[in-house]
Amino acid sequence: MALRIAAAWAVLFIVTFPEWRAMAHQWWNIDTYNHVLLVPPILAWLVWLRRDELAQLAPRSWSPGLAWLGAGLLVCLAGRAADINLVAQAGALMAFQGAVLGLVGLRAALVMALPLAYSAFLVPFGDELIPALQHLTARITIALTQLSGIPLLADGLTIDTPGGKFVVAEECSGVKFLVAMIALAVLAGWTGFTRWRPRILLVAGAALVSILANGLRAWGTIYVAQWVGAERAGSFDHIVYGWVFFAIVIVMVLGVAWRYFDREPGEAGFSAAQVEVEPIVRLDQFAMSNAAAMAGIAFLAMAFAALGALV
Repeated sequence: MALRIAAAWAVLFIVTFPEWRAMAHQWWNIDTYNHVLLVPPILAWLVWLRRDELAQLAPRSWSPGLAWLGAGLLVCLAGRAADINLVAQAGALMAFQGAVLGLVGLRAALVMALPLAYSAFLVPFGDELIPALQHLTARITIALTQLSGIPLLADGLTIDTPGGKFVVAEECSGVKFLVAMIALAVLAGWTGFTRWRPRILLVAGAALVSILANGLRAWGTIYVAQWVGAERAGSFDHIVYGWVFFAIVIVMVLGVAWRYFDREPGEAGFSAAQVEVEPIVRLDQFAMSNAAAMAGIAFLAMAFAALGALV
């Protein structure tokens, strides 16, 4: 089965290569998305945790999975046609998910629901939030600066103080902090909690803390600048934010959440016994042969390549 999945992914990788190349460029060269480089090993770890449950199930090719694959390829085509990379890349990922669904079947897919869903973090997102985060960071920074007694003149994203003039640039929006924190909180929430409420609270809390912490960091830069100057304060900000501050906030958030975890990561997800009694597995009746599934994937890939040449 692993060989069939690898073969299907190889075919899909070829026809969606522009999307994966663009994503790899973002992961490696744009620091906002450097954390995505950790997602593939996390996915491998999540699947490894489910290995014993998967061993109890017989994979069965499933036609609705190919429908998801086809939908992903259509989304990818739409993204290309509209020149929206995020949409095209999301479609490429959907196709990969559909290949797994189509080849292993619904029961095995439910056992692997967490890694399949978490793979969505392979798609770089967050740039769309930068303008809003810039203004939010500026508001937090201005409020804290005023509370600390530092005189200032504020004009949008510009903050003028006796220690120097500061601009809340895109790099100061905190988007990379926010996106990484959300990805980490989702992983911790879904592996550490059995209930939805603490999961949602952890993700929402992590997002809120990251935004407030970024505003606090920006204020700290302005505060330090009143004593050492704007240039030296900027260097201090880069070092502290990049190497110390982020790590401290992560430890604080996970430290609070860890006290309330109610299961081990290996227990996260459906068991083989559970999926046999879940009502949704009735949909597993839409089974097909492995040969038909591979032929269907090849046909969809060729159709996508042909239509993609026209876009």
